[in-house]
Amino acid sequence: QVQLVESGGGLVQTGGSLRLSCAASGRTISGYAMGWFRQAPGKEREFVATIGGSGASTDYADSVQGRFTISRENAKNTVYLQMNSLKPEDSAVYYCATRKLGWNIRKGEESYDYWGQGTRVVVSS
Repeated sequence: QVQLVESGGGLVQTGGSLRLSCAASGRTISGYAMGWFRQAPGKEREFVATIGGSGASTDYADSVQGRFTISRENAKNTVYLQMNSLKPEDSAVYYCATRKLGWNIRKGEESYDYWGQGTRVVVSS
């Protein structure tokens, strides 16, 4: 069974930075696409970023393009989300996810099979 544990969330001021980590166990993440999603209070969960199995391909939501960077360190079985220039509207619970099968990047939640419990990010104005 794949387990994903997110960390790195917290309270930050507008314009600040955070780096989220997602540590996987039960299976290597090498060769599998990974994604970050977020859910703000009262809203549906939305796509944030995805990275392909090799790390060569990435994609981002328009709202975070240029501010967030997804990366992976397969040797540590960990995926990261570097978040810069944070805005109050980035406040949400952030979840990482991985696919049971699949190398290619995906934006849809339905493409992901394993999910972490989430880490909360609060950006104060």
